[in-house]
Amino acid sequence: MTGLSPVELEELESERGRLLARLAELDAILAGEGKRAGADSSASVGERCWVLLSSAGLIGRLDTAGDLPQAGPRTTHDVIASAVRVAGEYGVITSAGRMLRADPADLAAIASGENAPNLQGMRRAVDVFGLDGDERVVALTSLARPFGWALGTRAGVVKRVNPELPRKPEWSLIRLDDGDEVVGACDLANERQPLVFITSDAQLLTYPASAVRPQGIAGGGMVGIKLGPGQRVVFFGAGGAADAVVATNAGRSSRYQEDPGSVKITPLDQFPPKGRATSGVRCHRFLKGEDVLRLAWVGRPPVIAATATGSPSNLPPIDPRRDGSGVAVASALAAFGSRRA
Repeated sequence: MTGLSPVELEELESERGRLLARLAELDAILAGEGKRAGADSSASVGERCWVLLSSAGLIGRLDTAGDLPQAGPRTTHDVIASAVRVAGEYGVITSAGRMLRADPADLAAIASGENAPNLQGMRRAVDVFGLDGDERVVALTSLARPFGWALGTRAGVVKRVNPELPRKPEWSLIRLDDGDEVVGACDLANERQPLVFITSDAQLLTYPASAVRPQGIAGGGMVGIKLGPGQRVVFFGAGGAADAVVATNAGRSSRYQEDPGSVKITPLDQFPPKGRATSGVRCHRFLKGEDVLRLAWVGRPPVIAATATGSPSNLPPIDPRRDGSGVAVASALAAFGSRRA
């Protein structure tokens, strides 16, 4: 027995989290100084690559040390759900809250060129990693000097995970309640980075990562957003870019294929931050017949979208109205994304 009270143990865990996060931040600063001094010799340019996950769950490796190309026409499977630049092992975060270590050498190479990449012909991530049941990959992450991760669940739980890297092929990042799952996860760059929840009744809540106390990998997180009866989280992620936008797709909870619904794209800075565990503000006003937000996404423009088969779909222009209604689209969407990592 430690002889410490539960409150004292929680305070120690919180302080440990703050120290680990600060150490990771200092490591990142030192790494940047080393690169500017020409001291980064951990991997050659030929060993650097991108690992990409498509909106349809396909995964592959793009062998380039530069930025991702953005030019060219739309193609099938060109909506990138997650991307990470690596020089060695990378991490895979699943809907079950697991972190898997992975080697990019085990992935098929994506054809490179001047145009934006697409993942046509790549393998499904669930097959590559042997995921069972409904478990799926929700994010890719770097394992090099992490500041930590943030995870959000379907039931509105948020967790900020300490930058711990056990020497295991896989480990749990969050303790989930029965019936809950991780809907989004992201790398954190600092404590000021905004976290964003969007719910099925079109409520958006954003607040800085500093509002979430860091926890060890065994922790179960805390209330991130207050959900209305019968509602769920449809998106969780991080903002941070000055030009970040919010893309939402509203429709009917039934007759999905017959009614693709409406889409609205709005700058994220139109939505005021509120406190953790509150209910947020409305981000999409439902039209007659619409009763649910099917999809939502936050990222850098230009926004692109795809159907369940990965086919491109057209979107309306940016709408500055925070709680305006959407514009009707021609086909049912399965994902939003961007060509900018």
